[in-house]
Amino acid sequence: MTKVLYCGDTSLDTAASYLAGLMTAWDWEYRHIPSHVDLQAGDVLEEASLIVLSDYPAARVSEEILAQIIAKVRQGCGLVMLGGWESYHGAGGDWHRTALVEILPVVMETSDDRVNFDQPALAIPAAVASLNHPILDRLPWEERPPSLGGLNRLTAKPGTQTLLMARVWRPTFNVEEGKTTWEHADHHPLLVVGHEGEGRVAAFASDVAPHWVGGLVDWGDDRVQAQAPGAGPVEVGSAYARFFKQMLTWAAAG
Repeated sequence: MTKVLYCGDTSLDTAASYLAGLMTAWDWEYRHIPSHVDLQAGDVLEEASLIVLSDYPAARVSEEILAQIIAKVRQGCGLVMLGGWESYHGAGGDWHRTALVEILPVVMETSDDRVNFDQPALAIPAAVASLNHPILDRLPWEERPPSLGGLNRLTAKPGTQTLLMARVWRPTFNVEEGKTTWEHADHHPLLVVGHEGEGRVAAFASDVAPHWVGGLVDWGDDRVQAQAPGAGPVEVGSAYARFFKQMLTWAAAG
């Protein structure tokens, strides 16, 4: 059984209800640490197979506990960082100042890295080979790439694999002709994976919950309803649920 230490996304009655709800539906064992609560040594020493940091500020983790996390990952525990205003650099994440830079598969910015999209930004495979990766497997990336609301600006490290890019479009509309023109405006690494010792690490630049998650939260033909203990119910798209399950499953299988 996958055992997860899930830190951040504010609280179970807010943004954390999404990922916690899904893990409950998957019958995964997890412990949630709210964003305002410091991580304790005993939390890290539990037999977790995966650590998820999502909108969890670095100020909540002491240098000693961070050293335990890094050692645990190198011994085979998975690590996933999900994007948000308190992830990476963000607007209070400040992870770029910590030893976590040693093991994340990305280089973080040293100033505000938040990118908000007011025009279409789509999650697309970085290469044909990406489609064969277990995280992206059996999902409609080519038929209906999902949209995003925002992300943290990151750079992939050498020796890692970029699976997804966020491709940004700038549409213009001619009222007289009734015609829309689409122009490729920018692109950003969205999902980068790698290995650290015996562990697997993944950096997802966007969020698992609104608002940055954008249309990704509704991706898929079917609806998935879930509710974690102590949280409100959530309803999400089936492809969204599958994508995050495959991401966390891959990371936990180091």
